[in-house]
Amino acid sequence: MKSLLLAGIVSVAFATATYADQYWVAGDRSTGKCNIVTSQPVTFSLPAYDSGGSEYKTSFTSGPYRSLDDAKLARSGISSCPPEPEPGGDKKD
Repeated sequence: MKSLLLAGIVSVAFATATYADQYWVAGDRSTGKCNIVTSQPVTFSLPAYDSGGSEYKTSFTSGPYRSLDDAKLARSGISSCPPEPEPGGDKKD
């Protein structure tokens, strides 16, 4: 009985840990911006987006991805997302 209880606790802990490390690409076609977020975004059509409200609403989503690097790679392949600026790109030589 103890081993069954221990197996259940380990399974729940593992499922929770894998769920926590998920990323989505959330894009807004009206502003042309894309963000990588850690909680599943709610997707609305453009008329619903224009209806107001302060909550961040997305026009499209992609994901979930297991790592931040996977989400960044997916973001770079979405034509609606502008390219990310190069790190240290504003340095002048």
